[in-house]
Parts: sequence; C-alpha cells; structure tokens
Amino acid sequence: MSGSTSVFNQPKPVVKLEQALLDAINAGIAPYPIPDGRKYGYGTAGFRMKAIDSNLGLNHVVYTVGLLAAIRAKKRNATIGIMITASHNPAEDNGVKLVDPMGDMLEQSWEGYATVLANTSNEEMAQAYEHLVNETLVDEIRQLQDRPANIVFGRDTRTSGPSLIKALKAALDAVGATYHDYGYLTTPQLHYMVRCVNTQNTPYAFGEATEDGYYKKMANAFKTIMYGRKIHGSVTADCANGVGGPKLQELIKYLPTAAEGGIDIKVINDDVLKPEALNFDCGADYVKTKQKAPPSSKAGPNERCCSLDGDADRVVYYFTDSNGVFRLLDGDRIATLGAVFLAEMAEKAGLSDKLKIGLVQTAYANGASTEYVEKVLKLPVVVTPTGVKHLHHAAARFDIGVYFEANGHGTILFSDNATKTIRETQPKNPGQKHALDSLSASIDLINQTVGDAISDMLFAEVVLAHKAWTMENWLNTYIDLPNRLVRVEVHDRSIFKTEDAERKLVSPKGAQEEITRLVSNYTKGRSFARASGTEDAVRVYAEAYSKHEAEALAKHVADVVKKFGAAPDPRG
Repeated sequence: MSGSTSVFNQPKPVVKLEQALLDAINAGIAPYPIPDGRKYGYGTAGFRMKAIDSNLGLNHVVYTVGLLAAIRAKKRNATIGIMITASHNPAEDNGVKLVDPMGDMLEQSWEGYATVLANTSNEEMAQAYEHLVNETLVDEIRQLQDRPANIVFGRDTRTSGPSLIKALKAALDAVGATYHDYGYLTTPQLHYMVRCVNTQNTPYAFGEATEDGYYKKMANAFKTIMYGRKIHGSVTADCANGVGGPKLQELIKYLPTAAEGGIDIKVINDDVLKPEALNFDCGADYVKTKQKAPPSSKAGPNERCCSLDGDADRVVYYFTDSNGVFRLLDGDRIATLGAVFLAEMAEKAGLSDKLKIGLVQTAYANGASTEYVEKVLKLPVVVTPTGVKHLHHAAARFDIGVYFEANGHGTILFSDNATKTIRETQPKNPGQKHALDSLSASIDLINQTVGDAISDMLFAEVVLAHKAWTMENWLNTYIDLPNRLVRVEVHDRSIFKTEDAERKLVSPKGAQEEITRLVSNYTKGRSFARASGTEDAVRVYAEAYSKHEAEALAKHVADVVKKFGAAPDPRG
C-alpha cells in the first residue's frame, strides 16, 4: 500500500480523522507487529491459527478486529460482538470472529475488510483505518461523531485468551469505543448477548443480556414444554474440557432435577484447569471423526450420550447398543428429530396450513434422511452449498426452518409470522393448548442466533420425552445409506467448479457426464465431487444401497477426478 493509495476502493479520504485518533491507533498497535511473510484470511470461522507463538501474529489480527468492530458498530448504529475462540481446534490454537447485531455472523461483504486490515502493517494501520471509515461510512459520515461504537466480547478457556483480550482492549481504547467484557462464555452465549443488547426495549426483545438471563430463559421454556412429560434415564454430556462444562453445570442449577420431573445430566470432561485437555480425546469432533465414545465415558449399553465441542456450538448424540456396537446420531439425525416434533405440534395446534415448515441440508446429508423428511414427514427439503451462512439464510425463508450440519452445528429459526401466529392463536381444547404452549416455549428454548450445543441438547431431550423414544427408536426412524468420503489430490483444485448446491460439476468439461453415468449403475446411488477450500484436493462423496456399492462408486468417481485433475503433460 503506497502513501496516497487506499487498500480499499477510496482513492483519497473525504473526511480526515483527528490526528490524535490516528496517533492513538498507531501507539496501540505498536506492541503487535505483523510478522514477515504472514497472510491472514477471514473465513466462516473468522480468523483461526496457532496462538502459543506471538511471532504468528494473532495479537496483531485481534487488534485489527477491534478496529473493524468499532467501524461496524457505527455503520449499523448497534452493538457488535467479538468472540475469542478456536472452537474444536487443539488447545494451542485460538481465533477471533465478529458477531453482527442480531447475533448472526458478520455480513459476508465485510469479510474482505477484515482480511485487508489484518494484513496491513503497523506503519499503515491508521491510514488504512481512515480509508475504511471513508469507504464504509460514506452514508453515515455526518453522524460519525454522534454514533457510539459499543462492543461486547467474550472468550473460551484457552490460556492465550487473556493476551488476546489485552490486544482487543488496546484497539477499542484507541478509537474510543465503549465495551463490556463478559469474560468466559460459550460462543452461542455471546451471540445471545449481542441480540439481547440490540433488541432490549423493542417488540422483538430476545431476553436479558446476562448469563442469568440466558439460563432462566432456557430453563423456563424447558419446564413449560416438559409439563406432563417425563424424561427416562440420564444423559451423559461430554463437554470437551471446554467452556461448555462450567456453563452446563451452571444451567443445571436452574433446571428441575429428575426427582422433580426434570432431567438428570451427568457432566464429564469438564476440566478447564488443564489447558492441554481441551478437545483432547473428547468432544463432538472426536466422536464424529473417530466414530467412538470418548475413553472417559462410563455410559452403559443403550444409555444416552452426547458430546459438545470446545466452545459449545455443536453437539452430537451417540450410544452403544446391546451388542456393543457404537451408534452415532449426528446433525442430520438431530435435524430430523426436531422436524418430527415441530411438524407434529403444528398439526395438533391446528397450524399446519398456516406455517411453512422446512428442513435445510447440504449435499453431504445422507440420502436416507432426505427421503425420510420428504416422504414420511411430508416436509420440503432445501439443499444449499456447504457453510453455515448458506444454511441459515435458506432456513430463514421458512416460517419454521430447521438446519443442521452433520458435524452437529445447527439451530431452528422461527419467522416473525410464526411467532405471532403461535402466540396469538386461541386454543379450543386442552390438546391444542399444550401444542401451542410447546411451540411457544420452543421459540425460547432454541437459540435462534446460532448453533448452541446446550440449547440443542435440551431440545433433543424434550423431543425424546414427548415421543417416549429410546435411542434405538430414534436410530430406527430411518437407516442411513452406506457412504464413503474420499480425498483426491489434484494439480489445480480451481478447475473443479460446481452448481446445484455443489452437487454437479460444470467444469472440467465432461467430468459430470462421466459421474452421472457411473451413478446410474448403482442402486440408490448418489455421488458428487467438490474442491477443498484450503488445499489442492477434491473431496468425493458417494452413497449407495450397500457398503460394497458405496465404496465401489466412490473409487470410480475418484478415478474420474484423478483423470481430469492430473497435471497437464509438459510434452503436450
């Protein structure tokens, strides 16, 4: 970046910021230089990297996120959130991401601004900040001084957290932002706080912006839905030795015990005093990828178990059956469980014709789950490209939109129309009243801002109690088609372009025709190839009626990818 040219689109600043502000920005970032040769990119999870080595520059990145948050707060004239976490990553990693006013992810068009600021040198930071103010606040420039920059933030239990918070506060202090430090929070709790702060004293008030408010809202909703119902047995909750452990323990204090007709939650892996234990041999990612329970689990046959991840924004269920076989109920299963309950309650409430309920999946969702939702539940399914933001936006088009990724991250969205209809309908009999009360309480029990492992776990427990289902009953709602995921290294992943929610290749030319022909040879066959977002590789997914067919289809499609993805022959 030269002295007179913006790293953004603005050739020259229209408004010059006070020199004292620019000097404060430069002084604040002085202890956090950008390391030579490092490049940063803001993705779906924000910024994430190793944090134990200051030479990797995460402190620098966090400082720039503080600057951007202040501008974003002025742009939206609202409170913005910042979460310091690296979710399911190893303990030595950390990261940072921004949360928009309604508790949703940062607007995608601003991800580029975050990336540019993070890659700006200390010497040019104040100038970059001035250019960014001019580019993004062009419509608000006259109110620039009047609009406050209010920020709330939290962090998980990683040992690198305090130093990153120090860098964040330095940035916020430099630009005169006001802020509130919530300390330790799960990621979903921070999203909840942001929405609460921005909706207080409005008709859309989301709740009280405190941890106490979060627990009370969830506990009261749980008690309402569970009226007249009983949860059988206990649930063992593996908290990945992350921040979800102490937060779940705190929530339990607000819930009725099993003896009081409530719930018995056995919390394991909640040791936050050993930093190296975070996500080690435990947590949702471990269970999903290893296809087995954490070694620390002492649950017996057919006992319900679930695992959260390090920042408690995803959850998967599992159990060991009578034959000692491990059975996983992942995000696809949690989504169909939620859809079953909500469709049933809507029907009992007499609202089936008034509320459009739908389920959103990615191409990786098992075909058997899609068929179950469409043919048994008679609900529409929308398939989107991979990524929470795509799922969330598609779910928001329904009155009640259910979405989960297979990894256990997901939630349920209720439109304003759904909330109004549910809460204003007058019941004509006790059965309809119970259904309406259950739907109304579901709106409060589910954290609609983002996937919330604790909220999703309670909702799953509620549905299982209402259906009087065992884990076997839940598992047997449909039988997953055998599937295989294969990674294929290619010379250049960029040539593999897709359409139809990543289910069909449009390039290289001829590849999709070969895949389509192969799929037609297999019973219930389905396969697609999708380029990796981070490495020169293509991931091939295949499913079919039998394990043998799924593996054979995956191999044949992988061969097609290898053929089209091979390096060109230098001899021509």
